[in-house]
Formats: sequence, structure tokens, C-alpha cells
Amino acid sequence: MIRCGGIVLAALALVSGAGVAGMVYAQQPPDALQMYRDGRYNDAVQTTLSELGENPQNMNSYSVLGWSLLALNRYEDAVEYGRQALQVSRFDHRILHIVGEANFQLGNDLEALQYYQEYVSVAPWGRLIAQVYRNMGEILIRFEEYNRADIALSTAVYHSDGNSGWWARLGFAREQAGEVESARRAYERALVLNSGNTQAQQGLARLE
Repeated sequence: MIRCGGIVLAALALVSGAGVAGMVYAQQPPDALQMYRDGRYNDAVQTTLSELGENPQNMNSYSVLGWSLLALNRYEDAVEYGRQALQVSRFDHRILHIVGEANFQLGNDLEALQYYQEYVSVAPWGRLIAQVYRNMGEILIRFEEYNRADIALSTAVYHSDGNSGWWARLGFAREQAGEVESARRAYERALVLNSGNTQAQQGLARLE
């Protein structure tokens, strides 16, 4: 009888433990970052907004919210929430990039350039540094500041040298600045990476 009772008690303990574990698992909060990684951007937006309702100073929530809004092309919302986040932490590099990128996509070049410059100051080796310098180069080309565009695009290809389009834009900036030989080298590099790059082909033709 004792053994039987022991077996019953052990079984009850296992069932009870499994029930507690199930309750703990069920109570795990939604993972907004995983939603973002899974491409569930709307779900990530709703989850992070709920998190911010509970803790308006949660910079991780602001970051995932911003990334999700960018993925949804909701650039004005990304700017709005990004500015709110910067009131909490003025130089969080994740938010600087989000606001810079959203302004870039909206065509707000001066604002984008400001936030991009702050990003490179705060995170000179950040994960997105190459893309940031590339976008800065594009803005500076629009402003016809070709020497500064050369510097930005040269830095972009330094960090990530395998993008044919970036090399072609670097060639264009150098061409407009009157740097013929360095422009030629950039166009040629673009064609090594992609022989069908029409911008580089046309650029070389102009230099002949």
C-alpha cells in the first residue's frame, strides 16, 4: 500500500508540475522582435505599442516599432515615434537610423542628412553604417556637393565593396567633380561586379 501511495503521489506531482510549467509557458509575453524577424510587422507594431503604453521609456520597444514601421513603408509614423523615442534617449543609434531612413524615404533630405550624421558619430562601426553612408552620398549628389558625395560613397564601398550600383554612383560623383581618372576606376569596378550595369557603361562612355 505504501508503494502504491508513493506511486500515486509521484504521479500527482508530475501532473502538477506539468500544469505549472504549462501555466508559465502560457504567460510568456509576446515577443515583438521575433514577430519582426518573422515578417509579422503589423503584429510587432501592435505589441510594441502595448509595451510602450506600459513603459513609455522602453527603447527596445521603440526600436522594434520603428523597424516594423519602416518595413511597412509607414515613414511618417516612423518619424513621429522616432522623435518621441529621441526625447527619451537622444543619441540611441537605432532610433537615429530609423528617423534618418524614414526622412530619406520621404525626401526630407536635410533632416535625413542630420540624423545620418549623428548616427555615424555615435555608431561609426554600426551594422548599418555602409547603407547610411551610401544614402548620405545620394543626398549630397542631389545637393550637387560632389566632393562630399565622393567621401560618403567612398566610405560606403569601404565598408561594403561588393555593390555594383554604389560603385557606379561613386563614379558619377567623381565625374561631376571633374575627377576623371578616379571616376573611371569606380565605373570599371562597378562593371567588374556587374558587367550589365548601364550607369557604369554610360559613365565610361562619357569619359571617352
